[in-house]
Amino acid sequence: MSAETSAKQWPRNDDSLTYRIIGAAIEVHRCLGPGLLESAYEECLCLELLLREIPFERQLSLPIVYKSITLLRAYKPDLLVNKEVIVELKAIDKLLPVHEAQLLTYLRLSGLDRALLINFNSVPLVSGIRRLNKSDSSPVSLVSPDVPAEE
Repeated sequence: MSAETSAKQWPRNDDSLTYRIIGAAIEVHRCLGPGLLESAYEECLCLELLLREIPFERQLSLPIVYKSITLLRAYKPDLLVNKEVIVELKAIDKLLPVHEAQLLTYLRLSGLDRALLINFNSVPLVSGIRRLNKSDSSPVSLVSPDVPAEE
């Protein structure tokens, strides 16, 4: 099954941008598999986003205001896609609540509503993807509980 076919089986949740980002991540994982460093997945995901003509900024320093002073390089999410979605990449054994908390903090500080947390060390990849939305009553949601296994 191709990455695009697999991605099409997921509910879009009225969010075509995160759907397209996830499709790009699936393609990277399909080609590389687990076991590489996060930096390798970041390089390849950036290339895949370019190929799909999805605009993004990489390692963009974002400011925070602390005690009325703006700190210009306070945090750097891995990717900011289309100035709408923060994407944080991991290549670890398992996602932990601290990783989700990190991304929720990025959402709060940025004023954005949506984020993706992607762990490329997961098999299948979809078990390591979380959509986060700061306006949800439950801020962390699995991509889909009934996604078929990757081939």
